Amino acid sequence: MSERETHESGESRQGGALTGRDDAEVRRWTDAYFNRTKAAIEKFGDCQVTYAVFMRRPVVSAPRLAIEWLEATAMRRGAAFQIDLNYAEGRWVGAGEPIMYVTGSFLHLVDLETLLLQKIGPASVAAYNAFTMCQELPKVAFLAMDARHCAGAEMAELMAYAASVGSGRAKRKSGAVGFVGNATDATAHYFGRERGLGTMPHALIGYANSTVRAAEMFHEAHPDANLVVLVDYFGREISDSLAVAERFPELAAEGQLSIRLDTPGGRFCEGLDPAASYAVLDRNAPRAIRGYRTENELRHLIGPGVSAAAIWHLREKLDAAGFPQVKIVVSSGFGPEKCKTMALADAPIDVIGSGSYLPDRWSETYATADIVAYDGEPRVKVGREFLLQRPHDEEAGEDPSERRARAAIGAGYGGAVAAGSPGRTAGSDAPPDPALGRSRR
Repeated sequence: MSERETHESGESRQGGALTGRDDAEVRRWTDAYFNRTKAAIEKFGDCQVTYAVFMRRPVVSAPRLAIEWLEATAMRRGAAFQIDLNYAEGRWVGAGEPIMYVTGSFLHLVDLETLLLQKIGPASVAAYNAFTMCQELPKVAFLAMDARHCAGAEMAELMAYAASVGSGRAKRKSGAVGFVGNATDATAHYFGRERGLGTMPHALIGYANSTVRAAEMFHEAHPDANLVVLVDYFGREISDSLAVAERFPELAAEGQLSIRLDTPGGRFCEGLDPAASYAVLDRNAPRAIRGYRTENELRHLIGPGVSAAAIWHLREKLDAAGFPQVKIVVSSGFGPEKCKTMALADAPIDVIGSGSYLPDRWSETYATADIVAYDGEPRVKVGREFLLQRPHDEEAGEDPSERRARAAIGAGYGGAVAAGSPGRTAGSDAPPDPALGRSRR
């Protein structure tokens, strides 16, 4: 399909799972009051309007899929929308600051608000979470394993895209490894790949009735792939890890064997209990347990499941058995909070597989679009006047959006923050994508 054909079909150039590929579908999925307003505009006359699209909490700007959808819809309708992006993809956006302004025919824009907001809010919050995780553990590689937790293909595309945006910001800010791949072929391109990554589920081990035999089956079926073996199926994480390493000593020595910990939260890793967990951390990361820790932090440090103590315990056992090159892959609830705790313990993690960057509180993903001008005349509902404000001049070299965002975090996301000016692309911490850091017409 050519780029023009892709635009005319209304599909994303990058993916194609986005809802609203023709006007009939837009009409079916948009709020009824927008459809009724469209009918009123048809009767009484059109005008030019400008929408400000913003969020009530700090986020990382992830607008590309929404912009592509708007452009495709405009082309299909024979209309033209001016899209002024205030914060290029990957920029930190403060609470209440418009991510972008969209100007065009009221008739052609009014029925697009519902679907537009669906494509902005969740992606921007997920990008924020992904950035936070990568920033906390900059030496760890991440795999986006979100697809199974998504409500359909459109959400899966938005979340994979968001992970790539948050990861990209962390790479620019701190040189983090970030997200290096994901689980599905459909969205692998967001991570520069043609195929999704992954090895075996628990089901293969159940089928083989043996962790070692499952590893043998996988290696025989995929001899050129690095071997990553789940070891929690029988509750023998340490015993089965050593057995697999002994079965594949060449792969172990060459760093092509990885052990994946996915111990459920209802039990401790083999050989651990609370006392043993404290002892493991006292040997390897004493500072992690000698300061004040919240209940959640303690659970991640010395509790059941994939704790920092469990990861250090496995590392100790592998090293003692002569397998220092065997890598450790972890999964199970590795969201921003757990990643922060793992950083406190300097946990010896090589790879994290996680879909836990998905927004935890869906109410925080609600984006808002308010009209701020009609035929060029500024006009906005009472209480949203801040959308008309312009930021004060910033000193050279400052990152105004991040400074204001951090101030908003300290205030509990409260209060309105001055909006960016239309047509302005805020200075990025990396060269902006030329397709995203400009006014679109």
